[in-house]
Amino acid sequence: MVEIETERLILRDWRDSDLSPWAAMNADPEVREHLGPLLTPEQAAGSMRSFQEDLDRNGFGFWAVEVRDTGQFVGFAGLDVVDEGMPFTGVEAGWRLSRSAWGHGYATEAALAVLRYGFDKVGLTEILAVTTKANLRSQAVMRRIGMTTDPGEDFDDPDVDEGPLRRCVLYRKRADVVSQT
Repeated sequence: MVEIETERLILRDWRDSDLSPWAAMNADPEVREHLGPLLTPEQAAGSMRSFQEDLDRNGFGFWAVEVRDTGQFVGFAGLDVVDEGMPFTGVEAGWRLSRSAWGHGYATEAALAVLRYGFDKVGLTEILAVTTKANLRSQAVMRRIGMTTDPGEDFDDPDVDEGPLRRCVLYRKRADVVSQT
């Protein structure tokens, strides 16, 4: 079991008590705006099980994120191997937070912890991040954690039909340029 602590957050294994708030945030149209259709409670439960299986198998994946002071579950952050069929390979960092957690710097704090873990513990030499072209909030987090993008690497997600979620941007960060902030 891997647990990552930051000043304000704990990234940890998933608990049964996370299911209700996880399902609620994935049924929120604003949270899912750049991700695709809303998830049913069954789909949310399935994703949660899959995330925990990845953590158990690989020693990294998407951890549940809770606020240290309150114990409140606020979403996930972590690392995942890029899906086959994408126009690039590697390991990507990702995060998703409930709306109540937006605007507090939690995504940036969790993402920095994930980068440190990926570089220092997993031994990755590069970590990627991907989002839709329109997801300016996630792109802002990517820039705050020191990632850079090359517009020439923008791509159409092969798993998404034509529409606003298809065009994506790719950000990168190399291990030798990890920020200590």
